[in-house]
Amino acid sequence: MRKIERILIGRADRERLERLVRDRNTPQKVVWRARIVLLASDGLTAEAIAGAVGKSLLTVRRWRRRYVAKGVDGLLKDATRPPRRKPLSIEKIKQVVHMTLHEKPSNATHWSLRGMAAATGISRTSVQRIWHAHGLKPHRVKTFKVSRDKNFAAKVEDVVGLYLNPPDRALVLCVDEKSQIQALDRTQPGLPMKKGRAGTMTHDYKRNGTTTLFAALNMLTGRVIGACMARHRHREFLRFLKLIDHQTPAGLDLHLVVDNYATHTTPAVKRWLKAHPRFHLHFTPTSASWLNMVERFFAEITRKRIRRGAFNSVADLQSAIMDYLENHNADPKPFVWTKSAGEILEKVARAKQALESQH
Repeated sequence: MRKIERILIGRADRERLERLVRDRNTPQKVVWRARIVLLASDGLTAEAIAGAVGKSLLTVRRWRRRYVAKGVDGLLKDATRPPRRKPLSIEKIKQVVHMTLHEKPSNATHWSLRGMAAATGISRTSVQRIWHAHGLKPHRVKTFKVSRDKNFAAKVEDVVGLYLNPPDRALVLCVDEKSQIQALDRTQPGLPMKKGRAGTMTHDYKRNGTTTLFAALNMLTGRVIGACMARHRHREFLRFLKLIDHQTPAGLDLHLVVDNYATHTTPAVKRWLKAHPRFHLHFTPTSASWLNMVERFFAEITRKRIRRGAFNSVADLQSAIMDYLENHNADPKPFVWTKSAGEILEKVARAKQALESQH
């Protein structure tokens, strides 16, 4: 049997190696490396050391040489290995970023991982890392609309002023209509969710009619006054105003935030408002429905109750909507407006400036 040349280790190193072997917190890979050096210092054969620590002869010889070259500290960490592939050059990274921002593929509206990888000659993983490092997401797009209302600033200041500093002895109600809600039923029953599988529903559906939800969100309490009606005209809007009048304290003024839909300004509506002076209408700018907080409530009811529902009839849909309203009002939570009018106007000004610079 060929013996490994005895390694001479000092007393301090031996004590340190034995302490590493005894310590329960020492990583196991460091333990067997220390044992290799200790056994080699006793003059054991390579085969005997390999059998004692359960490693190969090559491993035994590698860590013996590592100790001779770097001491005990060399056993505590692995050697750094060079990457199998050369890292991407700065020029290649700049090329990917520039193409993502300023060019489009010839056969698509935006870049995909495969498309960019083929165009630049690098792997999809490399493209993904570059996009992640630079915050680029070409597969996503956000919608927007900058209002062209000539009275935009005045209307924003009016509505936001109601949200942030409501008048005394008054209620601020955000009013709008969610029209043409379809009573959709699925053509086949779906399967419930189970472990490892999402719930299922058919892609096609049967239309069973529509309804319109009129809603008034109380900005103070979060409660919602709601009613479902068959149509979306000034007659239905008047009926809803009467419902609001009936369900709110008579001694309080009512400030209603509404949009510019024509049914809100018909002669009949104006006559009714004149006869009920506690009602005050505040109009949001055109193309600025996001300023009406009831839209946030509409998003909630759509996501939680309507979009994935199955309704056999309009009555079934209306019942589901009213049940949701009842549950919401049992434990209402108000939506809190935080942006000031100045912040909104500054952001819109930046958006206009960006659009003008692009076009």
